[in-house]
Amino acid sequence: MLEGGSVYRMDYAELIRAHRESGARVTLALRGVADPGGGIQPAVRVDGAGQVSAIAAAGSLAPSDGVEDLSTMGVYCFDKAWLLAALDRSDAPAAPDTDLALDRVAAWLSSERVSGYRFGQQRGRVTPDRYWCNLDSIDSYYQANMALLRADPPIDLYQADWNIRTYQGQYPPARTVPGAASGTEGIFVNSMLAAGTVISGGGVNHSILFPRVRVRDGAIVDASMLFDGVVVGEGAHLRNCIIEKDVEVPPKEQIGMDLARDRERFTVSDRGIVVVPKGFRF
Repeated sequence: MLEGGSVYRMDYAELIRAHRESGARVTLALRGVADPGGGIQPAVRVDGAGQVSAIAAAGSLAPSDGVEDLSTMGVYCFDKAWLLAALDRSDAPAAPDTDLALDRVAAWLSSERVSGYRFGQQRGRVTPDRYWCNLDSIDSYYQANMALLRADPPIDLYQADWNIRTYQGQYPPARTVPGAASGTEGIFVNSMLAAGTVISGGGVNHSILFPRVRVRDGAIVDASMLFDGVVVGEGAHLRNCIIEKDVEVPPKEQIGMDLARDRERFTVSDRGIVVVPKGFRF
């Protein structure tokens, strides 16, 4: 059972093998954390036999000498028949479940074997970067994407023996061309451009452009993410933005330059990232 809000590489076959070897009813994938109170994933304690002994809200377990601070990853392996029977026997919670580990698994620790599977150990195929990221907010989503533009990114998208597979439309290659009016060459610096994207006389810096994006003459895109089909009009200036699908930014428009004005029109995150919703019409 997997939560959908995290990014990582994991060999699930090895997780299942470890689960079967342990004889556990439940196995939790766990990762070490440097700051036990710095995230939202529940904290976990594991005994010397690899059995989970405690699950609590992040930052609520008292530090213990010689005991590694661990947290859940949103990855669970269950004995299916046992799980269905256990859910049939259990009463409906007084409040809606918000976290599987806290709301369900923690209650089983006293009666069932719950094992911990350490992410990044030397079993099975292991990604060298041992990357894991929780996309729990606009800012975390934005920062996770911008981190891919570092010279040494935290996750290697180009790892030859572990491809990331996803659907890609059959579009022509991305390209830059001179602007029709200015004759200025389109340029991009330290950015990712997906297929079908054309920069015609505009400039793109430290940004991620999804398929079929158009950046028109004199437009500037800086530290932004433009989703499929976005068009940036002539002379527009975007900074620290997430522009969702099929938005046409008018010529001379400015987004991310005046946050007070942006808050009147769009969602602005705690760290000043401006989000323009899908299909927005100016």
